[in-house]
Amino acid sequence: MGASGRWDGLRIVLPKGRVLGEALQLLRAARIGVPPEEEDSRRLIIDVGREASGAVGAPLQFILAKPVDVPIYVEDGAADLGIVGKDVLLELERDVYELLDLGIGACRLSVAGLGAPLPPTRSMPRVATKYPRTARRFFAARGEQVEIIALSGSIELAPLLGLAERIVDIVSTGRTLRENGLREFEVIAPITSRLIANRASLRLKADAVGRFQAALAAVV
Repeated sequence: MGASGRWDGLRIVLPKGRVLGEALQLLRAARIGVPPEEEDSRRLIIDVGREASGAVGAPLQFILAKPVDVPIYVEDGAADLGIVGKDVLLELERDVYELLDLGIGACRLSVAGLGAPLPPTRSMPRVATKYPRTARRFFAARGEQVEIIALSGSIELAPLLGLAERIVDIVSTGRTLRENGLREFEVIAPITSRLIANRASLRLKADAVGRFQAALAAVV
């Protein structure tokens, strides 16, 4: 049954990985009682009763998923709400409603590469990235024709091995770039995690969604 069904609670999908710890800290600051032991658990669904949901006043169910899957669950109605990075939202362009900038998981999506200039003989520079749609839109808006190479692993390898002249990737401190002899050339977009909502849930569960949003907004 989708999140917009008969159940009167809220389902919230959280991103596994580096942002999860910050998201759980934010929820606890908002007095939403996610048990501390869940950080080290392998459980994918965490139930929080009405009495532990703080000001939300409704039973909650937290679902742990890969960040790239979060907006898919929310758009489809498998979850009412989700926490996901703006980089994922830009790339997937899913039909979800962005409620709140949570200010966690701060980083930036940038263009980087070796310090050497682009080869003058190459008419279409190659750009390696985990974000092919976002990169394509960015360069197209500048009137630049590039060949996009979609990768899923360590993007920094591409210019080092001659696979691409530039990369588009997430940059936090820039340490990985520097240690591999790469330079950050341009920021495409600042990235933070956002609270997103299923559009039907905004109507059918407006009170509970509004209380959940207000609880997080009070501690952001």
